[in-house]
Amino acid sequence: MQPPTASPAPSPETEAPTFLGTGPDPRGGAALPRALVRACRLAGGRLKVADSLGTRLSGRALLIRILCAMRVLERVLAPDEQAVGVMLPPTAAAAIVNAALVFMGRVAVNLNYTTSQQTLDLSIERAGLRHVLTSPAFLARVKLAVGSRLLDATELKSRLTTFDTLVAATQATCLPLGILERVLGLNRLRAADVLTVIFTSGSTGDPKGVVLSEENVASNVRAIGQIIHVSSADVVLGVLPFFHSYGYTATFWAPLVLDAAVVYHANPLDAQAIGALAREHHATILMATPTFLRTYLRRTPAEDFSTLEVVFGSAEKLPREVSDAFEAKFGVRPSEAYGATEMSPLIAANIPPARHVPGSRADAREGTVGRPIPGCRARVTTRDDVAPLPVGSEGMLWITGPNVMQGYLDRPDLTAHVIHDGWYCTGDIARLDEDGFITITGRESRFSKIGGEMVPHLPVEEAVNAELGSGDGELMAVVAGVPDARKGERLVVLHLKTGRDPYDICRGLAARGLPNLWIPTPDSFAEVEAIPVLGSGKLDLRWLATEAGERFRAGGGPS
Repeated sequence: MQPPTASPAPSPETEAPTFLGTGPDPRGGAALPRALVRACRLAGGRLKVADSLGTRLSGRALLIRILCAMRVLERVLAPDEQAVGVMLPPTAAAAIVNAALVFMGRVAVNLNYTTSQQTLDLSIERAGLRHVLTSPAFLARVKLAVGSRLLDATELKSRLTTFDTLVAATQATCLPLGILERVLGLNRLRAADVLTVIFTSGSTGDPKGVVLSEENVASNVRAIGQIIHVSSADVVLGVLPFFHSYGYTATFWAPLVLDAAVVYHANPLDAQAIGALAREHHATILMATPTFLRTYLRRTPAEDFSTLEVVFGSAEKLPREVSDAFEAKFGVRPSEAYGATEMSPLIAANIPPARHVPGSRADAREGTVGRPIPGCRARVTTRDDVAPLPVGSEGMLWITGPNVMQGYLDRPDLTAHVIHDGWYCTGDIARLDEDGFITITGRESRFSKIGGEMVPHLPVEEAVNAELGSGDGELMAVVAGVPDARKGERLVVLHLKTGRDPYDICRGLAARGLPNLWIPTPDSFAEVEAIPVLGSGKLDLRWLATEAGERFRAGGGPS
């Protein structure tokens, strides 16, 4: 199965910061750790990292803290302990630990603390972790355990000596950059080295470890710099967890390396605290999901987000209703981007109006997920034989570029299933227009074959939510497919409590122009107390499949 030749990659319109460069190191060196050192030096006494716990670190102070953490961790970890688990919410401490492990040439594995104990145990086992750096207090709060692998982050602070601090401060402030990089061993780190393992959310099955190299993530960071032209005037709101590739790349590496400051808060749904941080630090960039944006719409005062210039609602489809409501309240319209963990994760993006370069070509188109990022190429093919399709046709979306993962951890069989000759099969159904913009029309796993025809869940789901009066795009209903003896599959709807009768809803769907085959039957509706989302803000597809199967056993009505 061979993906076809793709169209040329888009050319960047602006250059990334010089300390990161516009491409991989021709010598094969690792760009991110060296760029972080240079960014900290460049920031000097300017704020680089802050959090809601009261931490305020300049570039100089951040580099000192990272070097201190390195010295302590080198004494604690075994020389052959390559992968180290990290289970901390987004804070300055989590950023310091992650950076220190990379400087040491170790692999930081940020673990999902919103998952089940069984999934966490499985992730730890698959990554071969001897230690998980977290704290007993945090474990108690999230109701998880790591057993004897616990490496207490709070206790490690007590192991820091005055000598450690003096050495770190001297290195961070006095040594010339070239010498400092050699002293730290950064010159020995390679672009092909494993940087991290990100476990997929497990929304559709057991989590898989996505192995990302240093260059995978660095290419994404360079693209972010080129797309939104990050500068020292920018302050990023860091609300995304590092266990998700979106947060790991966009709110950990990108602001630390691209000369911006970043302000972290542990809970992305704590709208009032996040608003207060944005107001205090004059935040300009917010990377979030539509689920989180809905929360801010309801609970964050308008004046708190008055300085925002760039807002992204990604990781799930961004409804127009959410964009309209957000713009009406806060004065900035969210842009949609698109990615996958296997792509480090950014694939395509619409450039926000505030960062549009005058005189350049159109770089945003609402309803699409944007153009492929610099260095990436996209192609749409048939689903079965991977034959190329003409522009405007709907089919399977393939992507190639420097951000394609190294593979799934210890699963070459699964890797071979999705990567062919350097091309990654996204599993998403999409079309490309003549200008290269990508429109996602559905996910292969969110289609049902009904009477021999493929019926997409997402348009039906959007129509049902609109019919239920979801004013700001709040998810009031979700659609799934279940087996049906007569037609192979049928659509069912799980919804929050509503006063609408299913017969009335179905009539409304018909009035909206949905094909008859797409309209669920009135006995295919079932009420649920809540619609769960994952820690990443995505719909929990595993719950959806299980709940739909239990509610509509053997193709019958709701139980």
